[in-house]
Amino acid sequence: MTKIFARLMKDESGATAIEYGLIAALISVALIGGATALGSGLNAQFNFLNDRLTESQN
Repeated sequence: MTKIFARLMKDESGATAIEYGLIAALISVALIGGATALGSGLNAQFNFLNDRLTESQN
């Protein structure tokens, strides 16, 4: 039983897959955060332009 446990502790093949998964998750979080911030900024800009265009038509 100790040989199996020792061999399992030396095996690092699953660690690489977990690391890649964590990197992909962090990149996804960063992209979602950036897209949310960009979307909010664009929404504010379009609302500003809409208000200006509405005022100029009156």
